[in-house]
Amino acid sequence: MPKIITTSYYEKRLKAFQEKHPELKEKYVKTIKLLGADPSHPSLRLHKLKGNLSDLYSVSLNMQYRILLDFIIKDDQIILINIGDHDGMY
Repeated sequence: MPKIITTSYYEKRLKAFQEKHPELKEKYVKTIKLLGADPSHPSLRLHKLKGNLSDLYSVSLNMQYRILLDFIIKDDQIILINIGDHDGMY
């Protein structure tokens, strides 16, 4: 199982996101658990980004909200970078 790591920036964004969207707390917890257990699970919709963000990946909380992450397979780490809505992050 990969290790989930957060950045201080991510922690700040997560706090603001959870204050704004308390209804998504359970979905967030479920998504993070699933990401740690099976990053390739289809419901996460894990995909590599393009353009300026081509070094990063994204998983979906739902159709509107995403989590940006750096997916380091060789070190067995998943580093959470950002959380927010689809249009605001890309």
